[in-house]
Amino acid sequence: MNAGITGVGRYLPEEVVTNLDLEKKMDTSDEWIRTRTGIEERRIAGDDMDTSDLAYRAAVEAISNAGISAEDLDLILVATVTPDQPFPTVACMLQDQLGAKKAAAMDLSAACAGFMYGMVTAKQFIEAGAYKYVLIVGVEKLSKITDWNDRNTAVLFGDGAGAVVMGPVSDDRGVLSFELGSDGSGGKHLYQDDYIVMNGREVFKFAVRQMGESSINVLEKAGLSKEDVDFLIPHQANIRIMEAARQRLELPVEKMSKTVHKYGNTSAASIPISLFEELEAGKIKDDDVVVMVGFGGGLTWGAIAMRWGK
Repeated sequence: MNAGITGVGRYLPEEVVTNLDLEKKMDTSDEWIRTRTGIEERRIAGDDMDTSDLAYRAAVEAISNAGISAEDLDLILVATVTPDQPFPTVACMLQDQLGAKKAAAMDLSAACAGFMYGMVTAKQFIEAGAYKYVLIVGVEKLSKITDWNDRNTAVLFGDGAGAVVMGPVSDDRGVLSFELGSDGSGGKHLYQDDYIVMNGREVFKFAVRQMGESSINVLEKAGLSKEDVDFLIPHQANIRIMEAARQRLELPVEKMSKTVHKYGNTSAASIPISLFEELEAGKIKDDDVVVMVGFGGGLTWGAIAMRWGK
């Protein structure tokens, strides 16, 4: 059987922090941030809301959208690098909050590529016939590991959650191909000490190369060409990196998802948040070929080609 997405959900904190707000706190400017990253504002969760709270809200919406109940879930996967605590995992906390009594649960840590890793993991269980419904949540509260005195990183990140339910879909739909990868030698360029530390130049070079290569690779694995792509959902880290991937696929601007200006880089949450918004806007339709591609600390990357629909 083929594995595909049967429900989507997302949650964003209410507090909006604009570039103008950051101008007042550090030596930066709205123009500097926008021209280099494409970011105009981001959402920040309050002290009363942690990663599991964000995840819960997105998960409830995805489960409802899939037309199932939490008790139908067989497995919960949460992609995050900002758990409430080392253990219990966010996934286990979520399993309890949802009342998903029969679901196994675990967290995945692959930074901004984490949601791709989660989808590929779910695909294996579903196509093997071991599980029917898997909930995957990409969620981050990056504000708690952001150094608000470091203008090179503080302007980039935001908080949020996106979720999907995956399950069996018809033969010609669902995940067609995937690629996962890692390069541990590049871990020194993006890591967490007390806060996020990043060598922006090196991460940029890696991301521009890898996003394009991985997108082409999953198309080739699926027996598709660039002309077959109907929509691209790249990890929303930096508009220049996203544009490089779009140009590699020779897609028009309107066929690439862009939410980075509203939410900044939400790490593992960025792709599912973007997917939700494009579906809501009617930009993705049944039988469309969708490419999702992300990269992150580790260094890690992942890409999926899928044909949309149940």
